[in-house]
Amino acid sequence: MADHNHKPALFSHERIETSNFLMIVLTLVVVAFGALVEIVPLFFQHSTTQPVEGLKPYTALQLAGRDVYLREGCYGCHSQMVRPFRAETLRYGHYSMAGEFVYDHPFQWGSKRTGPDLHRVGGKYSDEWHRAHLINPRDVVPESNMPAYPWLAESKLQDGPAVAPRMEALRKVGVPYTDAEIKAADEEVKGKTELEAVIAYLQVLGTAVK
Repeated sequence: MADHNHKPALFSHERIETSNFLMIVLTLVVVAFGALVEIVPLFFQHSTTQPVEGLKPYTALQLAGRDVYLREGCYGCHSQMVRPFRAETLRYGHYSMAGEFVYDHPFQWGSKRTGPDLHRVGGKYSDEWHRAHLINPRDVVPESNMPAYPWLAESKLQDGPAVAPRMEALRKVGVPYTDAEIKAADEEVKGKTELEAVIAYLQVLGTAVK
C-alpha cells in the first residue's frame, strides 16, 4: 500500500524538482560559487594585477581624451581587446594582456566590433589621419559607417571638468600619478580641443607592448 504521508527530504531530487523556490535558490548558490572560483584567483595572479613592463599612466591630455572617448560611446562599436587567435594577431598585432589595462578604470575590452579593434591602433596612423577620420570618416575610409564628430575640433577641454581631480581619484585606486603630474594637469590641457585629446588617447593605445 502506498504511503500517502511520505515527505521527500529537504534536498532530495524530488523536492528540488517540485519546488521552484528551492530550485532558484540552489541554482544561484551554484552559479555564485562557480563565479567565485573563477574570479577570485585573478585578484592574486601577477599577470592580472601587475602592469606590463613599460606601461605608463595616461598623461593629463590622454586621460581627458579617454573621457571624451567614453562620453561619445566609442566603446559601443570598437573593442579594445585583441584575442589570442592567429586571425586576430595577424590583423591587429600582439594579443591583449591584462597587465596592459591595470591603470584603466574601467577597461574597454568589449566584444562588439561594428568597427575594427582599437587596442593596437597607437602609432598606426598619423595625427592628421585621425583628425580627418574623426571630422569626417568617409574622407579616409569611404566605406565607413561611423558618424562624424566635427564638434570635437571646436570644443575646448577647459570648458569641461578639470582633469586634476580625476587624476587624484585614480591615484586612490592605484594609478601612480605624482603630485607634480597632478599639479600640472590642468595647465597641460589648457587651450587643447577635445579632438586633440582623443587623438592623444588613440595614439597611446597598445603601445606598451611591441
